[in-house]
Amino acid sequence: MTPFCAIAPLSLLRSGWRALLPVLLGWLLCLAVTGSSLPSEQTVARYGPQAQRLYRDWQAMLNNAGSSDSARLKDVNEFFNRRITYAENSQVWRQEDYWATPLETFGKGMADCKGFVIAKYVSLRLLGMAPDKIRLTYVKARIGGPSSNVTQAHMVLAYYASPTVEPLILDNLITSIQPASQRPDLIPVFSFNMESIWVGGTQNNNVNRLTRWKQLLDKLKTEGFAF
Repeated sequence: MTPFCAIAPLSLLRSGWRALLPVLLGWLLCLAVTGSSLPSEQTVARYGPQAQRLYRDWQAMLNNAGSSDSARLKDVNEFFNRRITYAENSQVWRQEDYWATPLETFGKGMADCKGFVIAKYVSLRLLGMAPDKIRLTYVKARIGGPSSNVTQAHMVLAYYASPTVEPLILDNLITSIQPASQRPDLIPVFSFNMESIWVGGTQNNNVNRLTRWKQLLDKLKTEGFAF
């Protein structure tokens, strides 16, 4: 993998500003994403022109993201909710339970709820957000309002300013970020991140039991993500 912070070769400098632009964007991003690494331009190119456009816009968003947690949450949430179209896995990937990396999502321009959550999680981690503050959260979403008995499996991203406070919910279906108490339509099932799993308030550190999550993390590393 070629890190974005690598020094540009002389041949690239001679090829003009247009050729140099991706590297300059990478340098700028390194100022904001300290201690992390991102996929090379060659890796991104494998996912097609749409992925390259979205990836560069995403780089610019990360580079210009605010310095506070609240600003970063807002910037990341709005970027994906506005730029990625919601679609079921069966439409995007022709299978029911596919866990897509951000690059795969950029390539399709579409994602199911998991794809949104994964992309937001990766973005916030690259921005340096503490790993214990964000959790991927499976919920049951009430269809037709908070009093409905009809539910559907859904995933959201939960942000905890501290472990004991009420989380904020980032949802691809709602642009605004709201406290969990303002989302009575969501019934939490379990949550997880790179360190632990939480079920009914009980923490379990054996996160490797989530096979799909482990496979996704391995795929992120293969693509060049590190945080």
